[in-house]
Amino acid sequence: MTAQNSATLPDAIAVRTAAGPRPVATARRTPWAGTLLAALGVVVFSLTFPATSWALEGMGPWSVTTCRITLAALASLGVLLALRVPVPARRHWGGLAVVAGGTVVGFPLLTALALRTATTSHAAVVVGLLPLTTAAYASVRSRTRHSRTFWAASVAGAVVVAGFALQQSGGAPGLGDLYLLLALLVCAAGYAEGGRLAGDMPGWQVVAWGLVACLPLSAVGAAVALGAEPVHLTGRSVAGLLWVVLGSQLLGMAVWYRGMALTGVARASQLQLAQPLLTLVWAVVLLGEHLTPAAPLAAVAVLVCIAVTQRSRR
Repeated sequence: MTAQNSATLPDAIAVRTAAGPRPVATARRTPWAGTLLAALGVVVFSLTFPATSWALEGMGPWSVTTCRITLAALASLGVLLALRVPVPARRHWGGLAVVAGGTVVGFPLLTALALRTATTSHAAVVVGLLPLTTAAYASVRSRTRHSRTFWAASVAGAVVVAGFALQQSGGAPGLGDLYLLLALLVCAAGYAEGGRLAGDMPGWQVVAWGLVACLPLSAVGAAVALGAEPVHLTGRSVAGLLWVVLGSQLLGMAVWYRGMALTGVARASQLQLAQPLLTLVWAVVLLGEHLTPAAPLAAVAVLVCIAVTQRSRR
């Protein structure tokens, strides 16, 4: 099958030859396209915690995580086979392993475990600090230097979001906070490596190969988890599981990695400062949680910080 067949996917701008993917020349010329794609990813991700909470109403955390990975991996494998996408070069598999460990397995599992005891609003602390952690990892990994203005705005945004989310949830630490801290670290590495790889191959392929690499382990894990944990499926639990599979794991990751490749990992990561506030809105609408009057003020402060990071020079 020819390269034209992949043009229907989110990052069809990538050019692929028979020998495999090659770097996208337009990545340096379309930063705002990358910003828009990354922003779409943030909106999709903002529904992940509420959807996971819905899924946990009918399944245990291990079942939710392993089924999420297995279903997304099977869908990805089908697309890769249908399009006859060549296997990535050996030099890419190290980065794909980090993507798989961080965003495919680590973050979903650790946040599902955390949400057994932590509220959705409290879990938003992870996302509030994730942009800063991702930018730091990416800067060290790629040896990219950003201005003091960029880092000042990044830190300020992280402080505003984390402080607001902690105040919203009461700020009580617990076992869930340990899971959330670990989720923060592994996800930052997965995001940064995925954004780097998306400069050499389409973003959806980064996600797809990371998922396929986990399929043998996740399939066995799903069988064991479903037998060990109680399963009481409801309409909400099925809807939540489908969203984390099709939205968070597939669509969201594909446009997110593509956006990072176009506009830069560190700059794109700062768009996630808005994600906790969006998550809190969804928590009110979908889960019946309550916001404080400080929400509008926090939203304005975060938007200002995002604007500064997007306009700062590298």
